[in-house]
This record gives sequence, C-alpha cells and structure tokens, in this order.
Amino acid sequence: MSRLFGFEGVGELLGLPFVQNAFVAAALLGLVAGALAPLVVARGMGFAVHGTAELAFTGGAAALLVGISVSVGAVVGAVVAGLVFGVLGLRQRERDSVIGVVLAFGLGLGVLLLALYQGRASNKFGLLTGSIVSVDSSNIAVLVSVTIVVLAVLAVVYRPLLFASADPDVAVARGVPTRLLSPLFAVLVALTTALAVPIVGAILVLSVTIIPGAAAARVTSNPLAATLLAIGIAELALLGGTFLSLAPGLPISGYVATIAFLAYLVCRLVGRVRGRVRAG
Repeated sequence: MSRLFGFEGVGELLGLPFVQNAFVAAALLGLVAGALAPLVVARGMGFAVHGTAELAFTGGAAALLVGISVSVGAVVGAVVAGLVFGVLGLRQRERDSVIGVVLAFGLGLGVLLLALYQGRASNKFGLLTGSIVSVDSSNIAVLVSVTIVVLAVLAVVYRPLLFASADPDVAVARGVPTRLLSPLFAVLVALTTALAVPIVGAILVLSVTIIPGAAAARVTSNPLAATLLAIGIAELALLGGTFLSLAPGLPISGYVATIAFLAYLVCRLVGRVRGRVRAG
C-alpha cells in the first residue's frame, strides 16, 4: 500500500510547472467530459467512445512518429473517428458493426506506428495509460481551445440534442434535425476523447466519459442536475487521481478509474435507498 499511496514530497511537486499544467488539464477535461457524459449515456454511445479513443490513440501515435504535438494528433484521429461513426453509423443496427470495423483498423494501425517510433518508451506507454509529464504549455493551449469549442457548440444545440437523445422517434416527428445532430455530437465526443488520451490514456478514457454520466443517472433524472453531478464526479476523479499519483509516480489512469468507480457505487447505493424510501 505504501507503493500506491504516499505523500512525501508532494508539496515540492505541486510547485513544478508540469504538475500545475497537469491539474489545469485535468480540470478542463473534467468540465467538458462531465458535461457530455449524461448525453453519451442517454444515447448509448459507450462503444462509440471506446472506438473513438482507439482512433485518438492512432492519431497520437502518428504524431509521435512525425514529431508533432501528441494532442494535435489525438484531436485529428478522434475527429476522423467521430465523423466516420456519425455519418456511417446513423442507424442503430449499423452502429456497432461500423464502430467495430473502424476500431480494429485504428488499433492495428496505432500499434504499427508505435512499433516504428524509436523515441522514449515512456512516450509509448503514456499514450495507453496517460502521463502527467506529457502535458506541457502547448498541450494546454490545445486543451483550452478544444474545451471552448465543445462547450460553445454544446450550449447552442443542447436542447434539441437532449430531445433527440431522450426520444429520437418523437424528435424526428417534431422536425428536430437528428441526421445533423448525430455526426455533430459524435465530433464533440471525439474532441473530448482527444483531450482525455494524453491524460488518462486510450485504455481508460471511459472512466471519465462514461462513468460520471452513468453515476449521475442513478441519482437523478433531471438533465441539469445530472450534468452538474457528472461534472463534479469527473473533476473529483481527475483532480483526485492526479494528486494521489504524484508521490508514487504511477500513471494517473488507475487512480482516476478507481475514484470514478467508487463514485458510481455510491450513486447506485443512494439511488437504491431513495427508491426504497419512495416505495415505502
């Protein structure tokens, strides 16, 4: 346990620029991931997020190989995945097969690109599990830009998107442009996934894009309350995971996933207790 949890030298670490950048990145990711998570859960896009993470991983691997910012590569790869999933997988019965095909291709290509990369092994490992060392000022600039774009677009389309997520058939009948909203939301999810890959790694992107929304859904059906709760859980997991990983020097992804999972269990328990009280 001492290898997993320790606080020796944390005060000095908090004063380092790369650690401060990591906290800023975690806060930005928590905000945007928490805002999208309830909609991701409502639309049943968990598998799509996983597939998008694999393409973001592929883009990051390509960026490592050519020597550009990993964040830029992850954004490009994730947006391509989002467009493919949104355009080709509009029908529910086609979505999983399309995602499976693209996921397999992206993961295979990403592994090949990493094998060709001759740089530090920690860079390869960081793409899979996340690394606070990889977050620098250039990454922060990309994170801020993407966060502003995602939140601005979400604010504009939130109401029709929520309607289409809750009852797509009625939304179509009422004239909601679902064929436009589907690829647009897929791109927003892709950009958020691209933010997450350098921080928590491609393997555990679901811990911040799915778990907060699933946990909030267990407690409340109010869209605003669910969004605020999901943001709170995402921030707690990311900032808490970053803090706990400092002294041990381990990847933050395991800490983030554990905190998010514990929050989910607590929300399930609260939801069950509230249900029994109402039934009584």
